[in-house]
Amino acid sequence: MRRTLPRLAAVTAATALGFAATAGIAFAQETEVPEPSTFTSMYTVSATPDAVINNDGQAVPGEPGATGEFNFRINSDDEIICYDITLRGVTGEYQSPAKTATHIHEAAVGQPGPPRLAFPNPEGDGDVRTSSGCMQGPFTTGLEGDNGQDTATGFSLKQIEANPTGFTGDTHTADFAAGTVRGQLAAVPMGGVETGAGGSSSDSTALYAVGAAGLAAAAGAGVLMARRGRAQS
Repeated sequence: MRRTLPRLAAVTAATALGFAATAGIAFAQETEVPEPSTFTSMYTVSATPDAVINNDGQAVPGEPGATGEFNFRINSDDEIICYDITLRGVTGEYQSPAKTATHIHEAAVGQPGPPRLAFPNPEGDGDVRTSSGCMQGPFTTGLEGDNGQDTATGFSLKQIEANPTGFTGDTHTADFAAGTVRGQLAAVPMGGVETGAGGSSSDSTALYAVGAAGLAAAAGAGVLMARRGRAQS
């Protein structure tokens, strides 16, 4: 059985993200799908408050003590991205009330850039918030760029595979509209093949261990990413 999610409305202030929300409210077209059997690439993000950049390219403080772990698995052949996002120490309401304040932006280190993907905001009680699932394009963000189109218009997951460090993961709250935490995508070796190089993995129960040396620039520490298989029917 193929699961779908209701279309997600997004309301985002132009002063916070530098993009006007389409007609005040926009609707995402992504479909929630089962996890595919293969992936073409995998990425991780270690997001911290000291990496937040505003729309003018200025470093601004994120939420003190907050951290974010963003793990992404991509099947670019079918335009599917699976996500496991964990936020710690993020407080208050999200900047958009419609579950679209958590993004992948096309933005190099220290630079602003438009959101290309929008994910359901992590939720949870206490200090930890999580979000997990898989979605398939065509993608929308509900945010209008300078060209009058949604900032995801024409976007393909192959663009991430071509230049993962040119993309960043973040999330925004009302108190930290520029971002609570932010970090660059870093490729995760998968099945003995570097991600983004056409390799694939069919074992969704495998453990992917990434040494500190390979991700030091992005994560500053070793990363162990485990994926539990989802039931598909």
